[in-house]
Amino acid sequence: MDLIIGFVVFVVLMVVGRVFGGLAEKRHFEQIKRRENDLRNILVFNESRPSADLSAREAQLVVGAVVIGEDYFKRFAAALKSIFGGRLTAYESLVDRGRREAILRMKEQAHAVGAKMIFNVRMETSTLSDDSNPKALFSAEFIAYGTALIGAPAT
Repeated sequence: MDLIIGFVVFVVLMVVGRVFGGLAEKRHFEQIKRRENDLRNILVFNESRPSADLSAREAQLVVGAVVIGEDYFKRFAAALKSIFGGRLTAYESLVDRGRREAILRMKEQAHAVGAKMIFNVRMETSTLSDDSNPKALFSAEFIAYGTALIGAPAT
């Protein structure tokens, strides 16, 4: 009987994780698309320096950081996929959301100071999971940073 109850609880958690996690992820992607459209005029470059013909009043460091965590459904799906090998698409969407959100937050900070361009953009990621606790959920931090040019001409 305990085994059946444990299995039912497991299935319920998987269904709840899939439904609510999927809805939350879908809403987040929609929000990301809307914000990317709103900030499309802020240009982002990975070159370390702007061209010589660009002038700016000021340069300022801008940073965007976000922590994204997995849900139980993603963990279960990834564990199953790991048995057979292949792409872990459940985690790919997590990484995509984290990367895009960090860049958006960096662009929002640049917009707040009046910048139109960000140069020398870099991305960093790190995991925040507790390796000593195998039951701990995975989470990752995404950081985007660069140099915002304030007062640079719009292109």
